[in-house]
Amino acid sequence: YRNFYRTVPSDNSTALAIVKLFVRFNWTSCIVIYQNDAFGTGGAKIINEAFINNNLFIEQLIIFDITTVRIRGDLKSYLINSPTRIVILWVQSNYIKSILENAIQYDLLAPQFTWILSSSISLKNFNETVYEKLIGLFSIEPVTANVVNAPINQTLLNAAYQIWQQYEPETFPGSSNINSYALFAFDATWTLIKSLEKICSTMKNHSYSCLSFIGSSFCFHRRFVHSDLLLNELCLTNFLGVSGYIKFNFNVTDRIIGSYYYLQNVQPSVNGLNFIPILEYSDSTNWKTSKQTNVIIWPGNSLVPPTGRAILKGISLRIGVIESIPFTIVTNVIDEFGQNTTKFTGYVPDLIELLADKIGFIPNIQLAPLNQTYSGLIQAVVNGQYDIVLGDVTVTAIRRELVGFSNAIFDNSLRIIMRKTPYVTIELLSFLKPFSRNLWLLVLGACIYAALLICLVEKNDNEIFQNRSISSQITMSIWYSFGNIVGYGVDFHVNTAAGRLLTAGLYMLSLILVATYTANLASDLTISKSKDIISGINDIKNGKIPHNRIGIRIGTVSEDYYLREISSGSRNYYPLKSRQDLYDSLLAGIIDASFMDIGTGEYITNNIYCNLTLIEDDFDKGVFGIVTPKEWLYTKDLDVNILLLRESGQLDDLRQKWFKKRNCPNLDETSISMEIDSMSGLFLIFALITFLSLLLSIWSKRLIIKDNLLNILHRKGFLLKKKANMIKQSSKPSK
Repeated sequence: YRNFYRTVPSDNSTALAIVKLFVRFNWTSCIVIYQNDAFGTGGAKIINEAFINNNLFIEQLIIFDITTVRIRGDLKSYLINSPTRIVILWVQSNYIKSILENAIQYDLLAPQFTWILSSSISLKNFNETVYEKLIGLFSIEPVTANVVNAPINQTLLNAAYQIWQQYEPETFPGSSNINSYALFAFDATWTLIKSLEKICSTMKNHSYSCLSFIGSSFCFHRRFVHSDLLLNELCLTNFLGVSGYIKFNFNVTDRIIGSYYYLQNVQPSVNGLNFIPILEYSDSTNWKTSKQTNVIIWPGNSLVPPTGRAILKGISLRIGVIESIPFTIVTNVIDEFGQNTTKFTGYVPDLIELLADKIGFIPNIQLAPLNQTYSGLIQAVVNGQYDIVLGDVTVTAIRRELVGFSNAIFDNSLRIIMRKTPYVTIELLSFLKPFSRNLWLLVLGACIYAALLICLVEKNDNEIFQNRSISSQITMSIWYSFGNIVGYGVDFHVNTAAGRLLTAGLYMLSLILVATYTANLASDLTISKSKDIISGINDIKNGKIPHNRIGIRIGTVSEDYYLREISSGSRNYYPLKSRQDLYDSLLAGIIDASFMDIGTGEYITNNIYCNLTLIEDDFDKGVFGIVTPKEWLYTKDLDVNILLLRESGQLDDLRQKWFKKRNCPNLDETSISMEIDSMSGLFLIFALITFLSLLLSIWSKRLIIKDNLLNILHRKGFLLKKKANMIKQSSKPSK
């Protein structure tokens, strides 16, 4: 309608306001129910275009047939099977009640769905028993500028009210009860009056009156003579009306400024349920909180805005689990009534409990049969036997073609599991291993050094050294030094203070060396060392182990990897039906190696089968995810909450709780020889003591040393004097 100028905010303005409302609450999609006429179809089209332009989505367009006054199709099926929980109802107000009653019948209002109506209606005709379902409804409606505290032409409005009260006082409802659409109509009339007034003021000496019509007396067959002038004046219209600023532009018949809305919320009060304005919108300021109230009551009497997507809260889920230690540990216990019940513990039951507490779904845990394979679990979800499967199920491309997966609940990879093979070698000098070669040489040097000092300070004062040769004295000194270093002692004692100080140094050296040597030697003797016959997956690929000695569990990711990477599709492995079959076959020597998920493998080898071991290198890295049906409605809700658990560290805490236990002795440690660096301080102290001992020896014999020095000097002086006399006598001439 290119000549239809609108003072009521257009559908384009309404669609933009709805888009900004969705952005405010982080909603991304909705369902639109619209009536099948120009009003409904045009509105739905404009809303859809506005959503597309702002990266929002309309998941479903549902037609309300105004001829049959019914929804076309199954409203319950449309809404329940949609991933969104926001519904926009774009119909005239006289159809809203019947649509809401239909929705109430199938429980499609609160708390699961949030409805936004195109206009408010009276709620008094609804039964009070359904009030809880109606709380949290919204309506978005155009209003005049004064409602959102924007300027209006109050003088013009007061004059209009005065004329109304003067000529028809019996029909005047009061200024507070006048509908906004009446004021929009007044501004439309005032726009026409002002445009005609402008035309008439500019027309002089014209053959036709400024208000002339031509044609039939029937109104739709009559044409305004100066229509072009009128349309041109309408495009130039710009004034402050009773509903706000009125302005148009060329080629645009919608009001281009002055569009205002409020969002009303159904809330309980002493007078029953009422639509309460909670948000105000202006095309220049966006949505803001209303001054009347700032509390929004959402469906379900909640104060928390809904996510807008399908959520699991209150939904009962059939959760399939498979026994897999320590992910799911199954034990049979007798309850307080004497009944035999199945108890689930492990990583998976704990994760189910965390998710149920956080999301609010009702878990119905169902144990898969013992002969169930992981491929069979996938098929069980496809067949609808379970709603989801939670366990150590690896995400693969092939499986994704059949089912969906959640975000990762466990980081996984494969490792080779084998029997531990003892590796023993005979080393004649293994008792020397506690110390390194350099440290042994330093100990030997310290022993000889101390022996020489003992010999030096004791040989003149100790009877044991008297009447012995130099070599015998040194031998006795080495024996003394060695005996004290090893802590055995010797059959003689030192007599000098220097000797006793040196002995104290030897005792200190002995204390540390003997203790360290004993500890390291005990460690070497108790550590059991082993050597694996393969070092990693490449040895398997290179055929170091015969294929029929490699056990593979059927229907697992291990089988997929073996067929894809090792055997080129040939099933030449030894087939295993279960993990227990794997353990038994390894221990019985039927197979030499198999593949196992890293989490389960570490738990088994650290806590249950201590004589099995994992080869260091892991391969085929992947993740475990929760198995869901393809395009499951609740995938996003589940994914968001799994990410919240990961970000909060709760998934790491679960992994620490169930996979870091260790009951088996750790036999993979290797001792390290003590180096000089770790003993350097000890030998430095010993060197200082020997130096002090040498100084003490010199001090104690200072008088003897002094006498000896004087004797040496006196003797040297006597010899020099004698030599001088001899020279003097030889120089005299003979007679």
